[in-house]
Amino acid sequence: MAATERHRIEIAGTVQGVGFRPFVHKLANELGLNGWARNSLIGLSIEIEGDATACATFLQRVSRDAPGHAVVRGVSASPQEPRGDSDFMIRRSGEKQSGNASAEIVPDLATCSDCLREIFDPTNRRYHYPFTNCTQCGPRFSIVLSLPYDRERTTMRDFPMCAACREEYGSPIDRRFHAQPNACPDCGPQLSFTDAHGRVLASREEALERAAQAIEAGQIVAVKGIGGFHLIADARSSETVSQLRIRKHRPAKALAVMMLDLVSVRSHCELSSLEEKAIASPGAPIVLLRRRDSDTLPDSLAPGNPGLGVLLPYSPLHHLLMRRLAFPVIATSGNISDEPICTENDEAFLSMRGIADAFLVHDRSIARAVDDSVLRVTAGRELFLRRSRGFTPVTIEGNHPPVLATGGDQKTSIAVSGPFGIRCGQHIGDLETEPAQQVFAEQCLDFPSICQVQPQAVAADQHPGYHSVRMAEEMGLELIQVQHHHAHVASCLAEHHIEEEVLGIAWDGTGYGTDGTIWGGEFLIANQTDSERFASLRSFPLPGGELAIRQPRYAALGLLFEAGIAVKDTPLASAFTEKEIAIAYTQLEKRIRVASTSSAGRLFDAVAALTGLRWHNEFEAQAAMDMECMAGPDGSRFTPLELRDQILDWEPMIRALLEDLSHNVQVPTIVARFMESMSDAILLIARVAGKKTVVLTGGCFQNALLLERTIARLREEEFVPVWPNLMPPNDGGLALGQAIVAGRKLQSQSAHTHVPRDPRKSN
Repeated sequence: MAATERHRIEIAGTVQGVGFRPFVHKLANELGLNGWARNSLIGLSIEIEGDATACATFLQRVSRDAPGHAVVRGVSASPQEPRGDSDFMIRRSGEKQSGNASAEIVPDLATCSDCLREIFDPTNRRYHYPFTNCTQCGPRFSIVLSLPYDRERTTMRDFPMCAACREEYGSPIDRRFHAQPNACPDCGPQLSFTDAHGRVLASREEALERAAQAIEAGQIVAVKGIGGFHLIADARSSETVSQLRIRKHRPAKALAVMMLDLVSVRSHCELSSLEEKAIASPGAPIVLLRRRDSDTLPDSLAPGNPGLGVLLPYSPLHHLLMRRLAFPVIATSGNISDEPICTENDEAFLSMRGIADAFLVHDRSIARAVDDSVLRVTAGRELFLRRSRGFTPVTIEGNHPPVLATGGDQKTSIAVSGPFGIRCGQHIGDLETEPAQQVFAEQCLDFPSICQVQPQAVAADQHPGYHSVRMAEEMGLELIQVQHHHAHVASCLAEHHIEEEVLGIAWDGTGYGTDGTIWGGEFLIANQTDSERFASLRSFPLPGGELAIRQPRYAALGLLFEAGIAVKDTPLASAFTEKEIAIAYTQLEKRIRVASTSSAGRLFDAVAALTGLRWHNEFEAQAAMDMECMAGPDGSRFTPLELRDQILDWEPMIRALLEDLSHNVQVPTIVARFMESMSDAILLIARVAGKKTVVLTGGCFQNALLLERTIARLREEEFVPVWPNLMPPNDGGLALGQAIVAGRKLQSQSAHTHVPRDPRKSN
């Protein structure tokens, strides 16, 4: 008779909310093993008992054959005394467990093909039910209240399952076996259609029909989705686009468009195989695509931009609405510009009154706001511009001290670290308004709580004016401030698990430097612990300070002043009145309200103004986006930047640019030459820095032309370029870098506990 064994197995990783317990149940029964499985704070706890060979097979297959959305990061097993179990069962997680949570929360998942088929099957009991889901799809992160992941710890606890749903939930052969958000029309959430004041006009399926009719009639409808509200309107109508822009206070920034299916996407946009894979993935992000020349959608959806942000329906509600409408719709965040996305009905009725003509809402609470993710495909892979719904939380493996990292004040996201690694949260947004600051404060409590981490320290930027820094200072924890551009580089190093010292290029619009000036064109010798400024772009003054960010013409004026070039001798003269120039020159000469910057982003702005592309920004980085859109194919006759005492001097390039303008060289050619000059500058520093690995990060590397050309040139000379993949290169990736640097500092402090430490210490 074969020997009987019993093993206790702990599985760490993304194993909750992906059908892992049903998979384990099926595998155990297939192998004739008894025991149990339950969710735990680290992931999944299992005990198996039976034939020794079957136990060994189970241990091999439990990670190898795991469900598609699962990520197994570790499996540990320890022998136990046999107990004589008679079957294999899934246990409830029981009372709240203590300790740090290393279990990873699954992002919200787009509707799977099986659920979609049911939704449109008239014979199915979930026909046209907008909250259909199973173990392979549906809400996860947006409904979780605490771990372990069980129904009573989600916002679905408000909806007791009916007998039919309970039967599915308890049946090992059903794909809804232990699907925590399981629901149907008899027991689950329901829709309501209301007027602009929140008065209910229709319910259930009639509510969706009324919403579709309103959109067809040219109205703007606020629709409550998975992680918040969308403002949805007819994308074919220039008049509707204009009305939405006026109401939302979004005059020029591109609006995302939801399309019914891939056939519709291909009819409007070019779609590569990588872009198709991204847009149709379970994360269902907004993907930036190039519009076809034949596309008839209004240019006002993305003024002056040949691209369009497109997403597919990702929830049953969106699928039902889009199938009913059968035309592209605007699907932009449900908020006023610069304010957080709305999540709850009463909040939406109040804050979007005057924007939305009507509301399509439901009665399931959203635990936390999760806006749409945004990415583009460049350099042969996805590049996140905003990582949120469908892709957060994301965990970088490791073992770190418990730290809360607060990011920056633009494109803010936060992160927490612990024995599980570093876990990065969803996009919060810019912290310019009081509502945004309130959401940020809530997330600084919520995210560590859901990860069951008690931070030992808080990591923040060094900028003295950042709201995120002030919040960090008030938390009563040890404060570790991390230089902005080091955080950018460290973030990329952490996600690629690079320990060695590298040349880090961090190019962005604004970052507080260690000398009190505005940095942004930085070349750092850095690792995950320390950094040293190796070189930088030549600084120039910004008259009016923040004004120069909103109006690139002032950045250009400062550039000309620094180079000793009279504005009257350039095309920029027509951008100002004589009085404006006189005031600005007085400021520059007397250094009144003038900031000094080495920012690559401001250099891009200045060149955009000098070439006449843009004098005023309607939104952040608009001038730089214009340059990317305008660049021609040939920049071969570029003028290099000159390196003097580790300062890259842009003046020869600017003088050559003005010379080109005076000879009527076309702006696309001039912009291409500028881009080539900037790529060449990176190569120049790489040659003298002596580091094989070169990190490319910061908001400027959202520019596909700059990124791809720089990667190609570095590879030609056998350097190893590295750029962000999991996190955005913009400030949305700062928190990861802050967490890794702060954690290393805490570990260093622990190794030297005899040295007293200052609780306000910064790096």
